Amino acid sequence: MKKHIITFLFSIFTFLSVTAQAKTNPQLSKLYQNYIAIKSALASDDFKKTSIAAGEFMKTASSINSKSLDEKKLNALKSDAKTISLAKNIEAQRKPFYKLSEVMISIAHENKISDKTIFVQYCPMAKGSWLSNEKQIINPYYGSSMLKCGSVKSEIE
Repeated sequence: MKKHIITFLFSIFTFLSVTAQAKTNPQLSKLYQNYIAIKSALASDDFKKTSIAAGEFMKTASSINSKSLDEKKLNALKSDAKTISLAKNIEAQRKPFYKLSEVMISIAHENKISDKTIFVQYCPMAKGSWLSNEKQIINPYYGSSMLKCGSVKSEIE
């Protein structure tokens, strides 16, 4: 009887720890939503919206504590978002988006940042990847000139 109780308690503890790991981190989830806003603004060739979205991304990144995210990654995100927000044109905003996307892809692989599937997409012409909420390709690197260029490379559950 004692052995069954111990086994039962161990099972509950294991279930709870796995469940806790599978929870979405609310700070990182908000950061991901800010990232999607930048990606969408770039894809629509909207310089002003991109600047505003990058500013929101910086605010969110600044509120994240180092327990949720590695400080080196956090600093890289802030730096890239600041460069995007201060850029003088859409082309200059797209350049730091490559690095911002690389770091966000790494974060998405290491943390649960969304309750939905995240699609890692790639444009061979731009030689760059980005994250998306949907399978449909909406290219942030070329916007309206090559909106559908790219493919889904992987999915993050």
